[in-house]
Formats: sequence, structure tokens, C-alpha cells
Amino acid sequence: MTSTPAPPSPARRPVRDALLDAAAVLLPVRCAGCSVPDRSVCTACARSLAPNVRTRTVAGIAVCSALDYDGVPRAVLLAYKDAGRVDAAPALAGALRAAVAGAGAGAEVGARAGVRDRVVPVLIPSTRAAWRRRGYHPTGMVLSRSRILDPPLWRALRLTRQTADQAGLSSSARERNREGSIVASGRLAGRRCLIVDDIVTTGATLAEAARAITAAGGVVAGAATIAQTPRHR
Repeated sequence: MTSTPAPPSPARRPVRDALLDAAAVLLPVRCAGCSVPDRSVCTACARSLAPNVRTRTVAGIAVCSALDYDGVPRAVLLAYKDAGRVDAAPALAGALRAAVAGAGAGAEVGARAGVRDRVVPVLIPSTRAAWRRRGYHPTGMVLSRSRILDPPLWRALRLTRQTADQAGLSSSARERNREGSIVASGRLAGRRCLIVDDIVTTGATLAEAARAITAAGGVVAGAATIAQTPRHR
């Protein structure tokens, strides 16, 4: 059985993140959205990242997304995930926080609920190839900057096999690629889980994660993503 590398311990994550941020600051910086010089994300692009939370049902799951994966949000997310622009993470954090709150797992809900009743954020695992390429979990890093009350349960979901990159695959191919690829930890039994990911397209990944959580005895309370791909008729 294969799995993604274990993420850094909670004690080491802030140090690792600080080093990545420092490296980004020391290098010549251009806006991740429009390439204007001297800004990680310029004022105009930051306005385009203002959350506008919408909920849609994907694979039977209520998914809250804060942005449309188009224009500036798409450019910033691509720069963040594929060009090493970790300095763009804080600009995306507000959007993910809004999506998580919209899904009913914000700080206010966690503050009122008991420990076992709280909605626990659960991250989609990265493949080994993606982890080696980036050196960090992109959604996890943004979530850590979103200041939600309850942190994610690390390694709650693991890959049973390495899957192909979903980009460019058809809807049916995405389903085949993800089918049976995720297993959930027994720690999720009896817990209400919020699946957290960066982008939702067809929902194949969310559906597979939900299947694994249910199989482990957990309850899927919904999902939250930074962005959703525009739906075309």
C-alpha cells in the first residue's frame, strides 16, 4: 500500500512555512495575478480574490466555494501551486476561510460545539509526485493561514495508490482515476467531517474522499474549496 509522505509535525510546520515565506520575499516579486512588479498580490488582484461564497451540490455533497476558477483567481492559484509562489497563500486564505465558514464549520460553530460534535476539517491528500515537486501541501498551507478555530486532522485521508494528475482528464476519466484511491483513518469514526480542497471541478475527488470517510464510520458534513471551475452547459 502506498501513501503520501507524512506532513511536518505541528511544531515544525510554522518554521517551515516561515522559511518558505522568507525565501519568497528575498526573491524578485511580481504580482501572482497580473505580474505587476513589487507586490505578491497587487491591490486590484486582491479585490478580485474577495470571497463570494456559493454552494452547489457535487456528487451529492454540498460544496461551498469562495471564488470562480477563472481570471485572477485562476492565475493566482496556478502561480501558488505550480510556480512556487507561496507568498500568495495569505491572499487566498480569506477566500478559504469564507468557504469553510459558509459550510458551517467556522470559528463560531466550533466555539459552541463540544469536541466530538465539532466539524473537523479533512484535507485531500497530495500524491508523492506533487509533494516532491512542491515540498508542501498547498491547501494545508492556505488553511493554516485562514485562522479557523479547528485545525485539520492530518493524515485523516491517505492514498492507497498514486493517481494521475486530474488536469486535462474527462469527467469519466477523473472518476476512474480516483475510484478506490483513498482510505480514511479510523479516527474519523463518529466524527462530522468537512472535506477541504483547493479547487472543485467534476467532484470526483470529493466523492472518493466522502466514500472513504463514510466507510471509516465518519459523517460527511459537506465540503469547502477555494474555487470552483465555471460550469458550462
